[in-house]
Amino acid sequence: MANDNTPPLTMQGLHVLLALAEHDQHGWAILRDIERATDGEITLSAGTLYGLIKRLSDQELVELSEDRPPARWDDSRRRYYRITERGRRAATRKLEKLESTLALAKARHMTPEQAG
Repeated sequence: MANDNTPPLTMQGLHVLLALAEHDQHGWAILRDIERATDGEITLSAGTLYGLIKRLSDQELVELSEDRPPARWDDSRRRYYRITERGRRAATRKLEKLESTLALAKARHMTPEQAG
């Protein structure tokens, strides 16, 4: 996959993009999604999340979404975010690197199932 000069993603940044992969979400929903998806291994503070979103936005990996749920389920103060196509490419590159790292770990008998 071609490099589009996007800086490498951190694991936290990858999880933000994964949280947005299927639908737009507001910050609190992103926090809950990441915590649930990682069984609580990654918990972000609101400040950390919004710093990540700012950086991902500056890199054009996420953007503000204009789509909003019906007013009865919405809070007008919420900002909703969506992943961009560039964000999808960056996430895919990170996942490819993680797959190659896992393959190396398997080759060196370092996976959990091999360690026991």
